Amino acid sequence: MIEILQLEFMQNAITAGVLVSIACGIIGTFVVVNRIVFISGGIAHAAYGGIGLGYFFRFNPMIGAIAFAVFSGLAMAWVEKNTKERADTIIGTMWAIGMGIGIILIDLTKGYKANLMSYLFGSILAVPKSDLLIMAVLDVIIVGMVCLFYKELLAISFDPVFATTRNIPVNALYLMLISAIALTIVMVMQVVGLIMVIALLTIPAAVANQFVQEIKQMMVLSSILGVLFILIGLWLSYAFNLTSGATIIVVSGLAYFLSLGVKTIHN
Repeated sequence: MIEILQLEFMQNAITAGVLVSIACGIIGTFVVVNRIVFISGGIAHAAYGGIGLGYFFRFNPMIGAIAFAVFSGLAMAWVEKNTKERADTIIGTMWAIGMGIGIILIDLTKGYKANLMSYLFGSILAVPKSDLLIMAVLDVIIVGMVCLFYKELLAISFDPVFATTRNIPVNALYLMLISAIALTIVMVMQVVGLIMVIALLTIPAAVANQFVQEIKQMMVLSSILGVLFILIGLWLSYAFNLTSGATIIVVSGLAYFLSLGVKTIHN
């Protein structure tokens, strides 16, 4: 086991797992509390359009994914708040269009598409140090944002009407939260891929919510659980030669159902 930890790719994977867990623990808590899992899933899949842009115009697909995820997230949030049509239908359509644009642009890109599958299914064992730096910067942005606007974010999460009467800019803060979700999704994409990103974003927070109610405690416990799920998943995938992203998600899912069982028995 100690020999494995001495390998550089494993050290990078563990560092990526810790950085991602911090972001998921904080932002995933707001996703679960605000019940916006569907929008988060839409952002995750629409981000594939940014990856396609990156391949087609020959720049870092991660940059394209960040830009596309933030743009599509803000558009979905605006639709949810302002349209009179069924928001879930429109968001689902935007989700599909984003993925469609990404697939078409990749089809039109000539040459070998290196690392394409890693964006769909994750590649935590191949995270480069340059991406670790991006993850660390995104963590600093997310933690700083939540520290600065913690009370306001709580107000818009639990009682937006009261927040409006207190002259809190509800819509602006909601759009900021959606932007933070988009940044977190791009980070998690490196670990478990676009297809399963929503699971790692929400499952640790959902498990934490079974046992604590206070938001700060939920964020801390969710981050710790995220690290545990990733480390256990990494070890199992290495020991049994399994796909790391899928193994992490299965471990997280089993822990969620186990927590549900424990909670039910306890009650």
